[in-house]
Amino acid sequence: MSRKPRKRSVRDFLVALLMAISPLIAAFGLTGASATTASAASLTEVTNFGSNPGNLRMYVYKPDSAPARPAVLVAVHYCTGTGPTFYSNTEFARLADQYGFVVVYPDANVSGQCFDVSSPQALKHDGGSDPTSIAQMVRYTLQNMNADANRVYVTGASSGAMTTNVLLGDYPDLFKAGAAFMGVPFGCFATSDGSGWNTDCATGKITKTPQEWGDLVRGAYPGYTGPRPRMQLWHGTEDEALYYANFGEEIKQWTNVLGVSQTPVFTDSPQSGWTRTRYGSAGTQAPVEANSFQGVGHSLPASGMAARAIAFFGLDGSGGTTTGPIRAAGSGKCLDVPGSSQTNGTQTQIWDCNSGANQTWTRTSAKQLTVYGGAKCLDAAGTAAGAKVVLWDCNGGTNQQWNLNSNGTITGVQSGLCLDVTGASTASGATVGLWDCNGGSNQQWGLG
Repeated sequence: MSRKPRKRSVRDFLVALLMAISPLIAAFGLTGASATTASAASLTEVTNFGSNPGNLRMYVYKPDSAPARPAVLVAVHYCTGTGPTFYSNTEFARLADQYGFVVVYPDANVSGQCFDVSSPQALKHDGGSDPTSIAQMVRYTLQNMNADANRVYVTGASSGAMTTNVLLGDYPDLFKAGAAFMGVPFGCFATSDGSGWNTDCATGKITKTPQEWGDLVRGAYPGYTGPRPRMQLWHGTEDEALYYANFGEEIKQWTNVLGVSQTPVFTDSPQSGWTRTRYGSAGTQAPVEANSFQGVGHSLPASGMAARAIAFFGLDGSGGTTTGPIRAAGSGKCLDVPGSSQTNGTQTQIWDCNSGANQTWTRTSAKQLTVYGGAKCLDAAGTAAGAKVVLWDCNGGTNQQWNLNSNGTITGVQSGLCLDVTGASTASGATVGLWDCNGGSNQQWGLG
């Protein structure tokens, strides 16, 4: 079918969407009263945060409880919304008061208040348009508010959820995880004729293989080899604006990007009509989590869902917030997966620290030590002294659970033995295994 010019398609989209998002606005209104608790902190507009190619506005909420080095959450509004409205009528600010993270609220600042997720510029790292403006907001916050670059997350609803998908594709170097409420896959809304609306994508007619979807994400930042952000997805089966078929396509895309199976390792129903699946790990901070709601339309998030997104990020103190290298005290070298392998059974080693994805580990709430953005786990191949410590698919077993102790040791939950550099070697390539704890510097480690 022929595509309409940008101005008309956006206007037509808004007419169609207003009826769809009315329940969404109402749902936000139900939670708004609890989102603005009494506090000296307030929403503040920030100007001159960068070249701002998308001509967006930036609002920041920094709670009184923020620590010296706070985490950052970018919260992106839906079409017809604004940054201040999203602040007032969602639960993220209240949760920021509770847990001490900074919230950045982008504002689309154009007719219709939608974000650009369609243009070639929007689908490329630092390509311009709205995603680049939001990345500049994050960089400004990191530099000017002493925020923690290892704890930057993004969430959004509808247009904001589509933007969440785009930001995770464009900026895997900035964001550690995202939560998309009613979105579409990265690249699904792409157009080349200046239109901001893609009917085929919105109505769920665009399907691709997991590899094809994954290649779109990888193509947004050619040459990037670092860890990829985790993704949490939310969608109602009766979504009349962005059809439910997009939910399955998002799962295909992000499981491929994160290198985990499309077969869930965990499935439950937190309440009637709600199906939750996790991919790559059963823990709260799984590589991919998908939440489906039977009979629900374009009206998410409902009350309480923001808190579950915060838990997925680890911002509630449940874990998963410490990411970085694991350094061996005796050698100063880093726990390393040889050759950046993702093959199950690859024995770990120490190597000169290089900030590679194969040396970037995350401590999760399930006591796992994950690598490659949560795609693989550190695994004890036995329970006796001398057992290898290897790479393996995350499975929730106690042989993949580790205690990080105050004396610097890392002990296996299953065996009680210490993570050990074999023979107390300090040479690159020395293997890592389990051994009786003895207080040696080859058994002392630092994460982050």
